[in-house]
Amino acid sequence: MKNTERKLFNLRGFVILTATVTGLGLPITGLANHLNQMEPIVSFSRHAWMSAHNILGVLFMVSTVLHAILNRRILLNYVRGHAARPGIGREAVGAIVLVAVMLFVVVGHAFH
Repeated sequence: MKNTERKLFNLRGFVILTATVTGLGLPITGLANHLNQMEPIVSFSRHAWMSAHNILGVLFMVSTVLHAILNRRILLNYVRGHAARPGIGREAVGAIVLVAVMLFVVVGHAFH
């Protein structure tokens, strides 16, 4: 017999959507912080952008940790599968390259 009841709340969906929304908001608030860096720290605009960036960062970290916890079986199977075959996967190489390039571009502009 099939259970056709719907869940009242999908925790996995909530967590990943929280990570997505906060992850999209972080670059926007970070750019606003960068553009307002010459304003006095007591200015309302700069303080609001800094506060938004800080809370988005906290929510992003909490939701990504919860995402890893909720999907630990999949993650552990992935790690175990790659432990049996030495080497690094294409996904890991892609993630490392993406993060390295973004860090180089974003941090590198300070040295112009």
